[in-house]
Amino acid sequence: MTPIIFHIDVNSAYLSWTAVEQLKNGAKQDLREIPSIIGGDQKARRGVVLAKSIPAKKYGIRTGEPVANAFRKCPNLVSVPPDHRMYREKSDRLMDYLKSFTTKIEQVSVDECYMDFTEIAWKYPSPVDAALIIKDGIREQFGFTVNIGISSNKLLAKMASDFEKPDKVHTLFPEEIQVKMWPLPIGELYMAGRSSVETLKKLEIYTIGDLAQADPEVISLHMKSHGRMLWESANGAGDSQVQSEQAEAKGIGNSTTLSEDAVTAEEAMEVFRELAASVGRRLRKAGQKANMVSMEIKYHDFQTVSHQKQLSKPSSEDDVLYGAACQLFEETWDGEPIRLLGIRTAKLVDASEPVQLSIFDIEMPKPPDEKHRKLNMAMDEIRKKYGKDAVVKASLMKPGKGKKGHED
Repeated sequence: MTPIIFHIDVNSAYLSWTAVEQLKNGAKQDLREIPSIIGGDQKARRGVVLAKSIPAKKYGIRTGEPVANAFRKCPNLVSVPPDHRMYREKSDRLMDYLKSFTTKIEQVSVDECYMDFTEIAWKYPSPVDAALIIKDGIREQFGFTVNIGISSNKLLAKMASDFEKPDKVHTLFPEEIQVKMWPLPIGELYMAGRSSVETLKKLEIYTIGDLAQADPEVISLHMKSHGRMLWESANGAGDSQVQSEQAEAKGIGNSTTLSEDAVTAEEAMEVFRELAASVGRRLRKAGQKANMVSMEIKYHDFQTVSHQKQLSKPSSEDDVLYGAACQLFEETWDGEPIRLLGIRTAKLVDASEPVQLSIFDIEMPKPPDEKHRKLNMAMDEIRKKYGKDAVVKASLMKPGKGKKGHED
């Protein structure tokens, strides 16, 4: 059975949700119909445009740029501070509504999710008809609009949802790639950041089709694994598995918002080492080991990407988590400035559960790591008694940038 995947994305979510809330409370003007933005306090590191109206876009205002720049472009601009608690409430209500169709939903951010529609497609005349019912129902019930992209995998569904906005349904099945996706500028390809686009243009690759038809070995030579991933994306390759909440084991993770954007791999690796130590410590305290590690990057323009891998065997060791996160980062990072980094573990098992060794473990045994396990346990006990900063690895003693963390 061919998968049918929906990508559902709220149109300018922060601004739309704010507009709906204001209208509900008696506002006479709809923020979506005037030049307006959602922007915040510079001291709270939110002095940038988080969302913009279509009229504001006509002035050249871009998401992620400083609010001061936006006002220079449009002096009459209306700016409203963000209300993240309200956004979460709107998001929760939206997800509850979508779950009335199917529980096979993977929420990837506060305003977007994937839906596996495969098993219930038979209830509707076509996937497009079903998407229209969902889209129109959201507008009528909640007062804001969404775009829905439809395809056989998550990548193409997301690309489709980014086509003409707002309040639209688009398809992008593999047989439609050459007509609908290949003519688009290379910068429209998901996860093709500014530095990647500049590199590709130097190789005379200007459209997604140019990349799709290029020699993947040449692309990999210049851009390593990230280039190969972009080439595969340009050819429509993507994962069709929607990770619903029911399918996910409760995980342990930690993320850090940087006070200044990280611009080098070395800076990112330093952050990952600290995050891995935190996550490893929490896993050991909970008596758990992880089979899955995922890594998250939020760029300076608020675009968020994540990548995950299965471990060869479950672990709670800092170095294993760190190594996995670094590998995932190297495969994913496109060179753009980084605002947030995160590590999350999933598919947890009890630490006492026996580990099945492979033939490679038996024939080529590694040096025992009992010393490192005891060292980690000793450090955990010291931190428990005297605080988490009582013991710090030498590699983390370098002066660095301030960070604000979030554990989950």
